Amino acid sequence: MLDPAFVRDHLGTVRERLATRGKRLDTELDALAALEAERRTLIPKVEELKRQQNAAGEEVARAKRAGQDASHLFAASKARGAEIKTLEADLESLEARRRAILLTLPNLPHETVPVGGSADDNLLVRKWGEPPAFDFEPKSHVDLGVGLGIVDFERATRMSGARFAILYGAGARLGRALIDFMLDLHTREHGYIEVDPPFLVNAASLLGTGNLPKFEPDLFKIAGEWDLYLIPTAEVPLTNLHREEIIDGRLLPRYYTAYTPCFRSEAGSYGIDVKGLIRQHQFHKVEMVKFATPEQSMDELEKMVDNGEEVLRRLGLPHRTVLLCTGDMGFASAKTYDIEVWLPSQHCYREISSCSNTMAFQARRANIKYRPGGTGKAEYAHTLNGSGLAVGRTLIAIVENFQQRDGSVIIPEALRPYMGGTERIARKD
Repeated sequence: MLDPAFVRDHLGTVRERLATRGKRLDTELDALAALEAERRTLIPKVEELKRQQNAAGEEVARAKRAGQDASHLFAASKARGAEIKTLEADLESLEARRRAILLTLPNLPHETVPVGGSADDNLLVRKWGEPPAFDFEPKSHVDLGVGLGIVDFERATRMSGARFAILYGAGARLGRALIDFMLDLHTREHGYIEVDPPFLVNAASLLGTGNLPKFEPDLFKIAGEWDLYLIPTAEVPLTNLHREEIIDGRLLPRYYTAYTPCFRSEAGSYGIDVKGLIRQHQFHKVEMVKFATPEQSMDELEKMVDNGEEVLRRLGLPHRTVLLCTGDMGFASAKTYDIEVWLPSQHCYREISSCSNTMAFQARRANIKYRPGGTGKAEYAHTLNGSGLAVGRTLIAIVENFQQRDGSVIIPEALRPYMGGTERIARKD
């Protein structure tokens, strides 16, 4: 959530910076301005009535000491108390409407983010590796997986519907190997603390990360009276580890990583992404989350991106990193890098990790604070998140980039210890 005081005092700046995201939010901002004007009228009125009420109490006491009739003072005090109660209820309703609007506003893009309207305006930061040159027509992961007998879409559809998949044998082993490899790398070399969080969270947790109220259609809610949702990403439980807490600033930055399944309705997705493992209702991901001070957070974002890239470097997968423009960033992000891996079947790079600094946006919603030096005045922390990596898309990239003419797939050396020494996945007839 944006800082209400900043929005109030710099409405023109907020309007301009949000407009760079490609959406006009004049209606919402005008409504906020009107509510703020009403609020500025109500607050001093309530304060003045309370001052009068306190003074009336002293006047009643004096009248009693003098043996005078104070009934008229009691009547006035009662009427004033009723008016205060009414105005406070109005103020509470106003604050609720104000907060409801603020919760729908996206984060302000950081000043270092390029202005643009779509992915075409994203900025290429760097590339690593060269796409493989095949002396045959490379197949898609769908054809390769089915041909190797490691992926089954038909039975998954009968069991659960479209956009689900079953992995068998070496396919399932490869997915598990990737999870273990990523977690080991992040915990042993990158300094993250591994977490095994709940896969179900309440509405307050999703509100804190910005998934609610705006993205409710993309969530799976548990039926009945449960206030629980299946997590769309481990970012949600990891960020909420410190909800409603004040962290000792001497412990920052703090890194967490977790493997979880993720569940999304993927409302509005279409085209090539709905075929195969690219965009599923249930998928697996290793997530990275950081808590940092404002002074640390931008450097920590760069380190997080490098942590994600290192996974791909170890696996030998060609990739590139792009800085997203204002019009292509996520709702909660102030600055985002996408890491994109090469997919031969699509002849292009596809996103495999998105690393974002939300600055104080999530922390303000979730009330996550820290004390500088451990004893200073509590301030909002900065939160960061990124995929490290999406397991299914990494599996796709391995299968497609390391495919052989005979339809087999070479396992990257870094993964072989996690695959029991297996060097190749081949069809077993």
